[in-house]
Amino acid sequence: MIMEKIFDGKVAIVTGGSFGIGRATAVAFAGLGARVVIADWIEDKEQETIKLIKAAGGEGIFIQCDVSKSSDVKAMIDKTIATYNRLDFAFNNAGIEGATANTQDCTEENWDKTIGVNLKGIWLCMKHEIPHMLQQGKGAIVNCASVAGLIGFPGLPAYVVSKHGVVGLTKTAALENAKQVIRINAVCPGVIHTEMIDRITGSDKEVEKQFVNMEPVGRMGQPQEVAEAVVWLCSDAASFVTGHAMPVDGGWIAG
Repeated sequence: MIMEKIFDGKVAIVTGGSFGIGRATAVAFAGLGARVVIADWIEDKEQETIKLIKAAGGEGIFIQCDVSKSSDVKAMIDKTIATYNRLDFAFNNAGIEGATANTQDCTEENWDKTIGVNLKGIWLCMKHEIPHMLQQGKGAIVNCASVAGLIGFPGLPAYVVSKHGVVGLTKTAALENAKQVIRINAVCPGVIHTEMIDRITGSDKEVEKQFVNMEPVGRMGQPQEVAEAVVWLCSDAASFVTGHAMPVDGGWIAG
């Protein structure tokens, strides 16, 4: 972990920030000195992520936002600028797993909802984030894809398509903004022990073991391990990295 307050005076948005990878990344940004905007469609009534940010010596605000709705995303960015007068980093992380079904059995409702949150949501976020970064002359965006954005998974057609789309969209936006000093990358987590994995496995130890066995390192990843990759990609240490879809997967893709 980089210990200096390298993001002092900077502002970061984390969507899907109330839980899991988003929460861990928000706290990591705060620990490095950034002021953090937490956005999630689930109202954080207990303000748990904000409490953790404050415990890390940082400050932040919570904004309720459904990233699949343009009006919500615009309001999120507008409030960020009104509150902090800048936007330096964005971790576009909000996502859902959708329902499990083979391609022919996937419902149109599941398809539209999964694509709407996971892919359209990231497009909408970048659509409203990039103009402010262009005005500043610098910025860094990290989009959350998945190993499912790099390889196929049976039974999750909408999810896999959405995450492949995130990788393609990341590369396109990165090329469009490379000369404007806005770097845009993606992280592609493997099996990370979050609420999403608990929903998929039903907290069944035998099912969890099957997921662990998929990982060459022999364990699930932790949200903080993805957070470390995100803050590195946003830092000047990654100044020559853009358009990259980085696996954070315990060696899954290498297998």
